[in-house]
Amino acid sequence: MDDSVSERGEKMNQLVFKQFEMTREYFIKNVESISKELNDVQPDGFNNTIHWHTGHVLTITEQTMFGFPNVTTHLPTNYIKLFGNGTKPADWTGNIPSMDQLVVQLKDQLTRLKQIPPEQLDQDLDTPFLGCKTVGELAGLTLMHEATHMGQIQAMKRMIEHVSLKNLI
Repeated sequence: MDDSVSERGEKMNQLVFKQFEMTREYFIKNVESISKELNDVQPDGFNNTIHWHTGHVLTITEQTMFGFPNVTTHLPTNYIKLFGNGTKPADWTGNIPSMDQLVVQLKDQLTRLKQIPPEQLDQDLDTPFLGCKTVGELAGLTLMHEATHMGQIQAMKRMIEHVSLKNLI
């Protein structure tokens, strides 16, 4: 491979990590701006809460990028039962992490994401996942997933605030 192709690949890989940084910092900023009373409200038409979405993004990113729960131990294993696909707060039992705890873990996870060697993004997955064949493609899917849930959180916040304001009038 010539140097210019290799250099372009390296720049693209660095772009992925910049996207993780920008997306996660914006996600955290949004979550931290929401008053604590709203985090566990489940508005009509939504399956989950802001609290759940926050833990879900953390858990799914840990699964896709670090192989949770089999490879990484940075999160408690009960997070899969709390925040994995198909879960909902109505089924929660046991020790539920606070929003503050989840935000700390989101920040820690971002630090770990930025420590992934850029060349790792070029590695093929053992088994393709949702159309992704490389770690880099999976990173792109993970970023899209986080942005989608950020949109859900923003919509839920507006809906809860609207209903709350309407009830005051």
